Amino acid sequence: MLYKYNMSSAETETSEDLVFKALAAPVRRAILDVLRDNPQTTGELCARFRALDRCTVMQHLKVLEAADLVIGHKVGRVRWNHLNALPIKEIHDRWIGPHAAQAVDRLARLKAGLEA
Repeated sequence: MLYKYNMSSAETETSEDLVFKALAAPVRRAILDVLRDNPQTTGELCARFRALDRCTVMQHLKVLEAADLVIGHKVGRVRWNHLNALPIKEIHDRWIGPHAAQAVDRLARLKAGLEA
């Protein structure tokens, strides 16, 4: 009997699902770290990640583009890859921001209680 463990399918995946899946791989996070400082050509990324062949780097870039984390454009024969941090900010605003605000509120209450 076949069981479907991954309950999400391509039709029901949200943009947030794609971002989390893209960020799940350490090599893709490393690519985003490189792109954080400046845009890179695909050739520059391949040179930086020598353990991976060009095809593998391009597959990772495709996943990052599908999640809208990387924006690629061609200038002549060169493909430039730019970081798009907006999906990460949206994840932060939804998942991290509220928890951080609660932690700061708790610290403020603790400080007020200790000073009283």
